[in-house]
Amino acid sequence: MEQFLEFAGNHTLLVFALVTSFFVLVFTELRRKSSNVMSVEPNQAVKLINNDAAVVDLRSAEAFSRGHIVNARNIPFDELEASKDRLNHFRNKPLVVVCDAGLTSNKAANSLRNSGFASVYGLKGGMNAWGQAGLPVVTGKKTRSKK
Repeated sequence: MEQFLEFAGNHTLLVFALVTSFFVLVFTELRRKSSNVMSVEPNQAVKLINNDAAVVDLRSAEAFSRGHIVNARNIPFDELEASKDRLNHFRNKPLVVVCDAGLTSNKAANSLRNSGFASVYGLKGGMNAWGQAGLPVVTGKKTRSKK
């Protein structure tokens, strides 16, 4: 204990950084738990999809056409609020929302839960994690580039 106090006295900046990191970690975890957003890993998402979950891809139409999960519906995040009626028949089914890196999907999952959807999951890591897991993607028609 004496050595710890001596170390803390000699390295106050390091001790302060350690304590700050600890509190940031605890705060982030508590905030994530309180938001009721459930994130699933790609392999858990596959299990949900095999058990009749629907997939909503929040990326742009161009990104969607470059590669998406089989049977995913493309509703860009900007249009989600206006397009919730298109998802009404999935109100009591599991929904997996997907974006590029998993950040936007958490916001969308929160929004859908607040709108009364029973079970909504965000794909942790988004399509990046899906691809890194080596899971299949479907590619759409190539979009024409403007000249």
